[in-house]
Amino acid sequence: MRKESQASAMEIDDPKPKNSDQISPKFSINVLQLLKSAQMQHGLRHGDYTRYRRYCTARLRRLYKSLKFTHGRGKYNRRAITESTVTEVRYLHVVLYTAERAWSHAMEKRQVLDGPNARQRIYLIGRLRKAVKWATLFAQLCAIKGDSRTSLEAEAYASFMKGSLLFEQDQNWDTALMNFKSARAVYEELAKYGDLENQVLCRERVEELEPSIRYCLHKVGESNLQASELLQIGEMEGPALDLFKAKLEAVMAEARSQQAASMTEFHWLGHRFPISNPKTRVSILKAQELEKDLLGSSTNSLPPEKKLGIFDKIFTAYHEARGCIRSDLASAGNSENVKDDLNGLDKAVSAVLGERTIERNQMLVTIAKSKLTKRRDDKNEKATKPEELVRLYDLLLQNTSDLSDLVSSGRDRKPEEMAFADECELKSLAFRAERCFFLGKSYSLAGKRVEAYVLYCHARSLAENALQKFQSVNNGDEAVIKELKTLCDECRSNSCIEHAMGIMEELKAPENLSKKISSINLSGVDKKVEFLLEKLNVYESAVGDANVKSAPRIEAFPPSFQSIPRNPIVLDLAYNHIDFPSLQHRMRKDKSGGFLKRFWG
Repeated sequence: MRKESQASAMEIDDPKPKNSDQISPKFSINVLQLLKSAQMQHGLRHGDYTRYRRYCTARLRRLYKSLKFTHGRGKYNRRAITESTVTEVRYLHVVLYTAERAWSHAMEKRQVLDGPNARQRIYLIGRLRKAVKWATLFAQLCAIKGDSRTSLEAEAYASFMKGSLLFEQDQNWDTALMNFKSARAVYEELAKYGDLENQVLCRERVEELEPSIRYCLHKVGESNLQASELLQIGEMEGPALDLFKAKLEAVMAEARSQQAASMTEFHWLGHRFPISNPKTRVSILKAQELEKDLLGSSTNSLPPEKKLGIFDKIFTAYHEARGCIRSDLASAGNSENVKDDLNGLDKAVSAVLGERTIERNQMLVTIAKSKLTKRRDDKNEKATKPEELVRLYDLLLQNTSDLSDLVSSGRDRKPEEMAFADECELKSLAFRAERCFFLGKSYSLAGKRVEAYVLYCHARSLAENALQKFQSVNNGDEAVIKELKTLCDECRSNSCIEHAMGIMEELKAPENLSKKISSINLSGVDKKVEFLLEKLNVYESAVGDANVKSAPRIEAFPPSFQSIPRNPIVLDLAYNHIDFPSLQHRMRKDKSGGFLKRFWG
């Protein structure tokens, strides 16, 4: 059997009694630390309750086997764990992990897509009751067999399970509040003692319990908690908050359904489009609530990651609405009026979705620009390259083009839609100028001065053209006008810098070339470096200091070039113009002959 990874969290006080009349030893378990470690290592870091439930099952199997506490090989004979059974700490672990297995199974059913149905919810509540039963048994056994700290933690754990069950049942909010407050009080007290890690875990658990307490107070009527505050609480993370988030989402969905009953039209560009499908109403209402949160006064304090998360939720809601609209279109039949209304609503929702996409990409551009001048930001992330901004502006140009095509399409082109399409064209001009500017920056960093100079000049002309058109519009966007003025100044300064740098590099080119030619050496080494093989009679380290990054001086590799003597190369150009004397008279003459000679040739 492998050793338990949480062995450091378990101790036995006074394992050797001095006499036989002494009370049995008290067991000590850091319950919160043990469970937090198991949860984070086996799935709950990513909300995977199925994996954690399987881990609890495997853990229980190992514990039963190591304790020889099995329930029979053939027929199942249940063996209860009582006070007399608990002779070592692993029996308490059996009870604890059984409660955790039941709780994780209930949470797994809670994560079903579209929420659990009536039958699944009955099963979920049954598993939570089982978790409460085992947690209560764990607290009772720890009160007898455990030390004072273990008993306190077990009581807090049992109170949390009881509160979770009542929270899910939507009843006895007073009792649920009392249980959550009891668990919070225990963890607040435990956060004052013990090692630093345990204190941090206790404070985290107090923060996780706080939203559930506030929600119970809200249901009891002792708190005037607003919907926006509930959503802000729902953004917190932690396994103890998953049940609260599920309950909050169900409450918000019910509130949206009630509010959507009064929503009959969708407004866009001064036009009203009727909405008949309740699911479409709920999806559009959810997206509009998220848009209000995004445009609220407290948005400036939100980090960019949270804003991007809100944008993703908005996109999901509008896509759900479009799916409902198109399914209604497929089932509309031959009714032309209904089809025209649904087509107009689909066009309006798609246009709003395109606008939010442009806003999200503009926010990504703002984030990338803030990292452009920094080598490293606060989170030690890499700085943005100009090529990344070029890619983002390509996306923005594509988004504005698609939105303009969508709005200007159709048989009856209304004046409002034409004006909206013209605004998209103006935005695309500004995006083209920005894209050209950052493309010039990328060429500048690559050392291509001529290309960068031309691109900066072209970006300046585009920016001046866009600025002139924005200023001619009555309700021009002041923020865009300010950005275009800044862009014109930056293009002018950068083009001047590139021009000057290009002239300097051209003037210094012959000098740099002569320096490089004069520094050429056949040996390839300017500075004489003595290697180990050249000074074997001297005791000196050739490896160097370990703290200094330098190559070892054992032997030069690859070997340097050496000059060696060669035979001279002779080009005999006079050979073809000399008349050599004839040597025919010195050649031997053959005087033999006869019949056989002639026959054989």
